[in-house]
Amino acid sequence: MQQVHTNLFIGTDEDCTTFTKNAGFAIVHSCKSCHQKRLENNGTLSSTHPHYLVYEEDSHLYLNLLDLPTELLPEIAHPMFKSAMEFIHREIQNKKVLIHCKFGMSRSPSIGLAYLAISGVISNNSFKEAINDFLSLYPGYAPGTGITFYMKHHWDFLMKEILTT
Repeated sequence: MQQVHTNLFIGTDEDCTTFTKNAGFAIVHSCKSCHQKRLENNGTLSSTHPHYLVYEEDSHLYLNLLDLPTELLPEIAHPMFKSAMEFIHREIQNKKVLIHCKFGMSRSPSIGLAYLAISGVISNNSFKEAINDFLSLYPGYAPGTGITFYMKHHWDFLMKEILTT
């Protein structure tokens, strides 16, 4: 687990296991496995289910987020990013926030990068500039192809509309 800003941490599944029991943390689970486990489904949840993409309970936000080799579709990714940004913005005021995915290399740091750019902590002029700034905070950032293309192609939406729509 690595702190990237005041009260904001990025980590792995192992960090999630350690800090899930810590009431001082709010956690963004940016992985399909945690989402499935929490909703007690084994990949059988219908895409029409109200919690198919996002489920929030107490200080936990579960995202049905995969690291695909193809660009994430906006109709899938937008609601998850919007929920994550709102959750972090709300929880970070009073708690430490951990964003985690399996290895802490792609999904969770991408969400952290977006939040820091929206908040003006790092550049929000372009995805490329944001990555350059973010790498100084989180050198292990290695986004997958799907999330890279999504963020690159929808950067303006993420920066200007995600917290207002």
